[in-house]
Amino acid sequence: MLDNKLGIRDSVELAREEERITKKKALELFETGKLNSIEVGTFRGLAEIHKYLFEDIYEFVGKIRKENISKSNFRFASAVYLEEALKKIDDMPQSNFDEIVEKYVEMNIAHPFREGNGRSTRIWLDMILKKKIGKVVDWSKIDKEDYLLAMERSPIKNTEIKILLNNALTDKIDDREVYMKGVDSSYNYEGYNLFRTSELNTNE
Repeated sequence: MLDNKLGIRDSVELAREEERITKKKALELFETGKLNSIEVGTFRGLAEIHKYLFEDIYEFVGKIRKENISKSNFRFASAVYLEEALKKIDDMPQSNFDEIVEKYVEMNIAHPFREGNGRSTRIWLDMILKKKIGKVVDWSKIDKEDYLLAMERSPIKNTEIKILLNNALTDKIDDREVYMKGVDSSYNYEGYNLFRTSELNTNE
């Protein structure tokens, strides 16, 4: 289990508190308008999102990992080459839907942080889509298993994830409900589903 600022030593309790705290932070990002001030489509912007979400829980927030990590037999980018890979991703074009999704797939392969990559990167993806094509993903329309399988295959062929995301695009780019449901769906992909974002009070 990861060392954390909360002093929690039980993995189930840590997962619960991580979900509760970071969902509130995700809602804050939207409600305060802070999302609109974050750099779009760069690792720097992604690191800022990651830091904001997880800064109350982990020390390593916003920092490039030094460890090699894997998931479901897939090994993410080697830590040795990570900085170089992130510079190349920064330079990737993002002028249309296909280019944006290709950039998203590469950032997922990079997986630059020790924890919280998927949740941060989906917000990052929506920021690019919003700025470049005036759309965001309604994540509540994408089935968990369909998404995970498509992302697992995306390093080899990204057609499947492009179709899934394209079919879920909406022009409700500033809709609070779409955003909150999207956060809940994004977290559910990672197995976090105890709290609904709409029921969390950011003032507490």
